[in-house]
Amino acid sequence: MNTAAFILLLALATPIVNAQSASWSAAYSKATAALSKLSQNDKIGMVTGVGWGKGPCVGNTAAPSGISYPSLCIQDSPLGVRYANPVTAFPAGTNAGLTWDRTLMNQRGAALGAESKGLGVNVQLGPVAGPLGKIAQGGRGWEGFGTDPYLSGVAMIETITGMQSSGTQACAKHYIGNEQELNRDSMSSNIDDRTLHELYLWPFADAVRANVASVMCSYNQINGTFSCENEASMTGILKTELGFPGYIMSDWDAQHTTVTSANSGLDMTMPGSDYSDTASSVLWGQNLANAISSGQVAQSRLDDMVTRILAAWYLVGQDQGFPAVAFNSWNGGQASVNVTSNHNEVARAVARDSIVLLKNTNGTLPLNKPSSIAIIGTDAQTNPSGPNACTDRGCDTGTLAMGWGSGTCQFPYLTDPLTAIKSQAASDGTTITTSISDDASAGASVAQSAEYAIVFINSDSGEGYITVEGVAGDRNNLDPWHSGNSLVQSVAAVNKKTIVVIHSVGPVILETILAQPNVVAVVWAGLPGQESGSALTDILYGSTAPSGKLTYTIAKQASDYGTAVVSGSDNYPEGLFIDYRHFDQSNIAPRYEFGYGLSYTTFEYTNLVVDISVTTGPTTGQTVPGGPSDLFESVGTVTVKVANTGSVTGSEVAQLYIGLPSSAPSSPPKQLRGFDKPSLAAGASGTATFDLTRRDLSYWNVSQQKWVVPSGAFTIYVGASSRDIRLQGTFTLDDYHYNFI
Repeated sequence: MNTAAFILLLALATPIVNAQSASWSAAYSKATAALSKLSQNDKIGMVTGVGWGKGPCVGNTAAPSGISYPSLCIQDSPLGVRYANPVTAFPAGTNAGLTWDRTLMNQRGAALGAESKGLGVNVQLGPVAGPLGKIAQGGRGWEGFGTDPYLSGVAMIETITGMQSSGTQACAKHYIGNEQELNRDSMSSNIDDRTLHELYLWPFADAVRANVASVMCSYNQINGTFSCENEASMTGILKTELGFPGYIMSDWDAQHTTVTSANSGLDMTMPGSDYSDTASSVLWGQNLANAISSGQVAQSRLDDMVTRILAAWYLVGQDQGFPAVAFNSWNGGQASVNVTSNHNEVARAVARDSIVLLKNTNGTLPLNKPSSIAIIGTDAQTNPSGPNACTDRGCDTGTLAMGWGSGTCQFPYLTDPLTAIKSQAASDGTTITTSISDDASAGASVAQSAEYAIVFINSDSGEGYITVEGVAGDRNNLDPWHSGNSLVQSVAAVNKKTIVVIHSVGPVILETILAQPNVVAVVWAGLPGQESGSALTDILYGSTAPSGKLTYTIAKQASDYGTAVVSGSDNYPEGLFIDYRHFDQSNIAPRYEFGYGLSYTTFEYTNLVVDISVTTGPTTGQTVPGGPSDLFESVGTVTVKVANTGSVTGSEVAQLYIGLPSSAPSSPPKQLRGFDKPSLAAGASGTATFDLTRRDLSYWNVSQQKWVVPSGAFTIYVGASSRDIRLQGTFTLDDYHYNFI
C-alpha cells in the first residue's frame, strides 16, 4: 500500500481509541513531508540500531542530519524504566491484570509513560501481550496481564493509552507465540489460524486499536519462519489485516537476514548488532544500503520503514519539546532528574487491589489488634544485600516483588512485609516474633506461642539468559520455592491460626498447604513492586477489602493444565483450550478457578438484562487500526444489578462470559467477554454494565478469513468467577433479527 493511499484510509477511519496528541493521518502527513528532506544515509541510520552499548539506552538509532529528529532512545521495561534511577518499581503486569480495574491499568500506564518521557526515553518496551500464558511454568508470563485474551486486550488498551497520553511511544511485545523461554531463539510455535486469531492475536489487535506506536517481533519461529523474517505475520496479518500504521522493531538480536527481514516487513533492527557488537553481525546499516542499490530491497520499502517510524514519533507529540536523555544505562543509571512524582501512590493502589484472597476461614482476616504475630520465611524481608543486589533481579533472596530478566527495573526502595507489619503492630500493641529463614523447625519454634503465624513463601521465574537456583527462565515445577510446603506444614502443626502469603509469578500447586487444617487464610500477592508491604498491610488489617481476582487457574496438579514447556517446536495441540477454557472443556475441577477471589463482604447479583442487536455473518467494514471497522461497533449491552450485602465497603469484579451457539465450530463452553468493577458501600447496590462489540460474538472463520457472527442460541453467563455463575440467560440470532429469551 502506498503512503498516500494509507493516509486516505486513516483519514476515513474513526479510531476506537484516540488519546494521542495527533491522529495517525496528521502524523503521516508530517512524516511524508519530513521524509523528503532525508538523505539515504539518514534513512539507513533511522532504521538501524547503533549497536549494543553504544548509546545511553539499551536501543539507540542514529540522529539524521536532514531534519530535527533525535537519536531515538529505546528502553525496557514494562514495569519501570530499566537501568535508570530513581524510578518507580511498579507492580508487574500480572498484578495490573489481577486488579481487573481499567482505571488503575490506565493510571499505571500514564505513570510509566510520564517517567519514561521525563528521562528522555522515546520508546518504552511494553506492554506485554505475549506470552499470553498458555504454559503455567512459562518464565515470562508475569510480564503480561493474564491468560485470557479479552482481559489482556483491555489491559493493553488501557496501558498503551495511558503511556502514549504521557508522550512516550509504547511497544507491544512479543509478537507472537513466544510462550516459553526454553529454546526461544530456535523453536517454532506452530499455531493454527483460528487459534492464532482468537487467542494470541486478539490482545495485539487491541494494541493496534489503541494506536500503539510500535510492535516488537519475537525470537521464536512462527509456523517454521522466524518472527522477524515472517512476511505472513508482519505484513500479512499485522500491517494489512489489522491495519497497523506503526513500525515493527526486532527483539534484541532477533533479526537473521538483511534482505528477507526487510522485504517481510521489519522496520527497525535492534540493537543493530549482536551483543558482542561484531561488524559481521550488523545486518542492516551498509548491508541494507547495498541491498537497495542492487535491487534486492526496494527503495520504497526503506521509505515505508522511515515513514512509519516518523509517524509514530509525531503521533505522540515527540517533535514538541521532548526532553534529552537524562541517564546512561552503562554507568549506574543515575538520572539528572527525579521523575517519580507521586507515582508511589499509583503503585500502592495497584499492588493493594491486585491482592487475591483465596481462603479466609471463619473471617480470620482482617486482623484486629492481635496480641502476637510470628512472621516466618525469607520472603517476609528484603534481601539483606539490598533489593537490587542481583543483576536484573536474578536471584530469589528475600521478598519477591518482581521476576527476573530484562522486564525489570531498579527498586528506589522496597517496603517489605515485615517492615510494614511491624509498623502496624507498634500502633496496635502487638508483639512480633520472627524467623526470617526457611528452616521449618525454626519457623515452628517461633510460631507455637504466637496468636497468629504468617508464613511467607514464593515462586520465581524470568528470562532464560539468567539461571536462578537451577531454573533457566521457565519454572521446573509449580511447587513453592525453598521447601515452602514443608515450612507451612511445620508452622501449621503448632499454630491454629496460620496465614499463608504467597508472592508468585504465576500458579502454584497449593494442595499440601490447603491440606493443613490450621491454615485458616491464604493471601495471593503476586509481584507487587516497591509498595509490597504497605499494600499487603492495607488488606491484612482491613483498611481496604480485597478485590483482586485470579487471571489464571490454580490447578490441583500441574498435569491438569494440559500444556507444558516443550524441548523442541510446539504444535499447540491444545488449540483454543488453554487455562479455564481447557478446564471447562475437559470437565476438570480446579482448586481455584479463573476469576476467583474473596472479599471481606458479600455480593448479590440480580436483574439480568440483555439488549443485543446484530446481524449474523462476516464482517464487511473497511480496515481501520485493529481490523474491520464493524468488528468493533457496539452491538448492545448486558447489565446486572450488584448489591453489597455485607457490612463493609467493597469492590466486586462482575464477569460476563458468552457461550457460542452450536452452529459455530468447536469452541470453549464459555469465554470472557466483559467485566465491570463497581465499588459499593455496605448495603448499597449498583449496575454492572458490559458493552459488547461484534467481535465479542464472533469466531474466526478460517475459510472466509473473516470474523463471523454465527446464528443460533448464545448463552450469557454472569458471575463472580468463571465457575461461580450467578445469572444465566440466552439470546438467539438468525439471519435477520434477534430475540432475547
